[in-house]
Parts: sequence; structure tokens; C-alpha cells
Amino acid sequence: MFKKLDPLLHSELRLAVMSLLVSCEEADFVYIKEQTGATAGNLSVQLEKLSVAGYVDVEKGFSGKKPRTVCRITDKGRSAFSSYIDALKTYF
Repeated sequence: MFKKLDPLLHSELRLAVMSLLVSCEEADFVYIKEQTGATAGNLSVQLEKLSVAGYVDVEKGFSGKKPRTVCRITDKGRSAFSSYIDALKTYF
């Protein structure tokens, strides 16, 4: 029996973001953008969706005079990611 896949995580970019964040404590916007190859606008939209769902914390601040956005996976996000991987395994 197949388990239902979380539609929020089934998006290629959102899944890539979560995969990056699950393996590190935090990542800044520029790093995520470089690793995923996403445009800044699309990445912003997808991070907002993950943030609204409670899967990711997005903290905006400054590093010196430069703006810096840092993203962290939440416990809820880590659990959702784990459940997504478990559900995916039922398709094999």
C-alpha cells in the first residue's frame, strides 16, 4: 500500500531546500540559491511556503551592512521530511 506523499515537499525546489537544511544546522539564502540553481524570486516564494507551513524558520538580518537571510529546518519540518522519505520508500 502506498503512503500519501506530502504535496508541499513533492515540489522539486522545496524538496531540494529541505534536503539541504536537514543536513546542516542552518544555511543562508545565497548558499541555498547557489546549491539549487534557483532564481532569487522563485526561492523566496518557496521558502515562504515552507515557512508558513512551519517547516522552516527564516530569519532576516544583517551581516555588517549587508542584508542576510538565514534558514533553519524546524522540528516539524524534520518530521515532515522523514515522513516524506518513508512514504517515498513505499513506492519501491
